[in-house]
Amino acid sequence: MSKKATLAAAALVMAGGFGLWSMSSDQAGQSLLPVSSAMAQDTAPAADTQAIEIKDMTLGPVDAKVTLIEYASYTCPHCANFHANVFKDLKRDYIDTGKIHFIYREVYFDRYGLWAAMVARCGGEMKYFGVQDMLYRDVQNWAGSDDPNVVVANLKKIGRTAGMDDAQLDACMQDGAKAQAMVDHYETVMKEYEVQGTPTLIINGTKHSNMSYADLKVILDAELAKE
Repeated sequence: MSKKATLAAAALVMAGGFGLWSMSSDQAGQSLLPVSSAMAQDTAPAADTQAIEIKDMTLGPVDAKVTLIEYASYTCPHCANFHANVFKDLKRDYIDTGKIHFIYREVYFDRYGLWAAMVARCGGEMKYFGVQDMLYRDVQNWAGSDDPNVVVANLKKIGRTAGMDDAQLDACMQDGAKAQAMVDHYETVMKEYEVQGTPTLIINGTKHSNMSYADLKVILDAELAKE
């Protein structure tokens, strides 16, 4: 993959009464990094992204009876809706009570989604899900501009609210090797379950589309009831 990797263009589709974002066959040849970082990348030596480990962010005990993987994008409106109307109850009833192991896998349909993930990861694992909550809650505002510089400024404002300073945020958002490693990881994990849209849920190895909390609860309770 080249340093200026490409991402699939985003297309909005509807399925079963719930929306999801899915990848189209068109490729949008755009730089993945914020403007200042992308410019620097043209002259920077190639980095060994193989040495950079990208971890999925997780909550709940790793030895729980049920593992739920969520594939989601920070610029997906249906992922934001899932976070607001499903995840909060899921966390309260199943994650915080130790019933399930939750794994969050970032999907990058566009560069804004990647940049948001870079900011979320900037504060480390302890701050990740707190930053995630702010990103989903305010997505229409921070991602609402066609100007990449405005989006970067909006994301940095969220980062500062989470306790990070400008120097830390600049270092994170201009880390081209880390961004490339994140994209490589994303492309690998998407193939594991042939994920095509977001949000996609994997419950004990079985793939499910976006759903309401009531429907999700039925599936989780059935898995927990198994011998």
